[in-house]
Amino acid sequence: MSELEKLINLAKNAADKIRKHRFVRIVSHNDADGLTSAGIMALALLRAGIGFQLSIAGKLDESVVEEVNSSISQGDLVIFCDMGSGQPELIGKVAADVVVLDHHQPVGKSPAKAVVNAHMVGIDGATDISASGTCYLVARELGTGNIDLAGLAIAGAVGDRQLFQTANAFILEEALKAGVVSIRKGLKVGDGDLVDVLAYSTEPFLDITGYPEKAAEFLNQLGLSGNIENLSAEDISKLASAIALKLVKQASPEAIEAVIGDTILLNRELVPNVYDFISILNTCGKQKVYGLALALCLKDSAIVDEALSLTKEHEKNLAVDVRENVGKIRKGENIWYINTIDALSTGSLATTVVRYLHPELPFICVNESEGILKVSSRGTRELVSKGLDLAFALREAAGAVGGSGGGHSVASGAAIPLGSAEEFLSIADRIIGDQLSKNASGKAK
Repeated sequence: MSELEKLINLAKNAADKIRKHRFVRIVSHNDADGLTSAGIMALALLRAGIGFQLSIAGKLDESVVEEVNSSISQGDLVIFCDMGSGQPELIGKVAADVVVLDHHQPVGKSPAKAVVNAHMVGIDGATDISASGTCYLVARELGTGNIDLAGLAIAGAVGDRQLFQTANAFILEEALKAGVVSIRKGLKVGDGDLVDVLAYSTEPFLDITGYPEKAAEFLNQLGLSGNIENLSAEDISKLASAIALKLVKQASPEAIEAVIGDTILLNRELVPNVYDFISILNTCGKQKVYGLALALCLKDSAIVDEALSLTKEHEKNLAVDVRENVGKIRKGENIWYINTIDALSTGSLATTVVRYLHPELPFICVNESEGILKVSSRGTRELVSKGLDLAFALREAAGAVGGSGGGHSVASGAAIPLGSAEEFLSIADRIIGDQLSKNASGKAK
């Protein structure tokens, strides 16, 4: 049996468990992957005639478990999407049967009644399937008419910057065959006015990002104007080549791959360009307007204009915020890092730095927000191949200073107490140094 077949069997098992319940309590993560996961499960349960209550959370902690326990009745089922693999002890405190649909590295033995996680069958959840892809595999077992939900799964995978190989390739192929998505060659960016797209999107992060006048001058030199979706194939090619030349100077090879290639169009969604779709979800997640994000996934056309204008404003602020923070980055022994206060999006900042500015070492952002320090870290696939494991590094370093952390080898997060940043960074720096030197010499220094 192939790894994918084993994963589909896990999904069948979870669907069987879900089917036995009349009411389900869903908790999902607040990023694009978590929000599309929630959308997929909500639509699949609606179609199956199963009642549900849904909430979105920034992370799984004691308060989430308390809230869940206070809102369930006997015989209910609780489903965690895009969370739950790393905290078996919290899952054990839920006063009901639990199903975990996730793609983060599992830790320990889960007390959940069913777990669908690609890592359990030898597929890499960090790159080859997202939580929304995992939820889609369950949804297609819940009802044969759910293939149209593949668009949301693909959006979640793009939101988590994944590769379309193994499990993701299977979902994409299924979606293409059914006409749920289609592919357009060119630049992997949102639609809209060229100056705005280049000046105010952090993907790609160029020397003109955050500077509309520089973006206009760059486009002028190329003789290009108007909306990106209306450009001819020849003009798209000219623009892609000019952007590639800018990237070659200092960005990682992953950056060029991230910007130039196939754009996926979501034929069944209200916002067809996948990059615009996930920008809206990420914005709603950051601004905690989760209802707007879920309404988009549930195809409520009344909210599209509001969601798009909120997103354009947020993207503009984000590009300026990242541009300002980039000048404050410091270098440790084995990491680049920054300390910020109330940064708009530490994830976007971390991705920008490691992808476009300093791909040679991992990057850690420590952001003071809501009375704690929230940490975002990013590496590259090349660094992971050299031994980097940010999930381990952040879990250990955060634990050492009285916090908690985890995630993927290539992207991870943590929450640590105020005043512990320096110690945390120094421990993380040392652990990452050990990881990278082990690989370089075949043994630790």
